[in-house]
Amino acid sequence: MTVGLGKDAMQRRSRISSDKTQRRLRELVEVLNKVEPRFGSELMAYAWYRSEPLPGFDGQTAMQLVQDGKAQQVLEYIDAVDAGVFA
Repeated sequence: MTVGLGKDAMQRRSRISSDKTQRRLRELVEVLNKVEPRFGSELMAYAWYRSEPLPGFDGQTAMQLVQDGKAQQVLEYIDAVDAGVFA
């Protein structure tokens, strides 16, 4: 799954409201909201999230990093790019 949760986490009522599930979903939304203006659409932002390897992260995508619990590092990377650090 896109946020690194199993199928049950999204299908079982008891698991959808768990802290872990809600945290991962918030992280996904936060990353997508931060990059959507750059790409001009939610679909393009999601494509970037899933497929674009991020420099400095051993070829991992934002999605892989979020799945590994590293959403904060992705957000910091985006902020650095926006500030021109990696331009």
